[in-house]
Amino acid sequence: MKVYINGKFHDRADARISVFDHGLLYGDGVFEGLRIYHGRVFKLGEHIERLYRSAKAISLDIPMSIEEMQDAVIETVEVNGKEDGYIRLVVTRGEGRLGVDPSSCRRATVIIIVSDIQLYPEEYYEKGIAIITASSRRMPSDTLDPRIKSLNYLNNILAKIEAEQAGCLEAVMLNREGFVAECTGDNVFIVRDSELLTPDPCHGALDGITRRFVMELAASAGMRASEAAITRYDLYTADECFLTGTGAEIMPVIRIDGRTIGSGKPGRITRMLTERFRRVISEQHGLTV
Repeated sequence: MKVYINGKFHDRADARISVFDHGLLYGDGVFEGLRIYHGRVFKLGEHIERLYRSAKAISLDIPMSIEEMQDAVIETVEVNGKEDGYIRLVVTRGEGRLGVDPSSCRRATVIIIVSDIQLYPEEYYEKGIAIITASSRRMPSDTLDPRIKSLNYLNNILAKIEAEQAGCLEAVMLNREGFVAECTGDNVFIVRDSELLTPDPCHGALDGITRRFVMELAASAGMRASEAAITRYDLYTADECFLTGTGAEIMPVIRIDGRTIGSGKPGRITRMLTERFRRVISEQHGLTV
């Protein structure tokens, strides 16, 4: 493995940053997770655009242009010879003095890691998974806007621990008003009367790249796909439910808090969208933007 750090490649064992980096000390930075399919970085342009928006929102100056960042990602994939895999792109505030004041951080740290991804077993996609509702509430949008994909993930990690302790892969997180926000690492969708619904970002949901793509797939299939205010009642009474994310892709959910969703099997619309998603992926070739 070769890791990109500030324009240079390092062996995994030698890939290091300063202990005074504000990304380590305070979670001060932003990141993106991307997938490589058949040698192509999926939705590279959209991911890079979101990265720069997140950085702008927290007044973090990325020391390279969007085009240079895209080239760096592609070069890192090529150097590592990955046809299929995962990319973690991280930009921290950089090295500075102790203390939360970021003014001493003179230059941001850019890190690009290309590696394998631990995929879920195929049986989960065929049979679906069970999830719970976490007691940990999603951080309020007026505290940290969920559209900023920041390094501050402790909120999600606490909910993930709850899910694992309950024997589940994922947990639904509610906002402080009780509306569904998202899961710990994925967006959530429900199907009701053949309509696709997903939480609005204003309720604490990340505006996921895969989320957006699935809504496009639904629209191209003649389905209505909308952002909405969703409660646990809506989850429990949904015809179908599934999660979306860079790693999960489209993951069917068949049980929430012990309640069976729909027929207790991945639904017709979930299967249709999964087939369309995989068909698009299979047609992707070449390291293009």
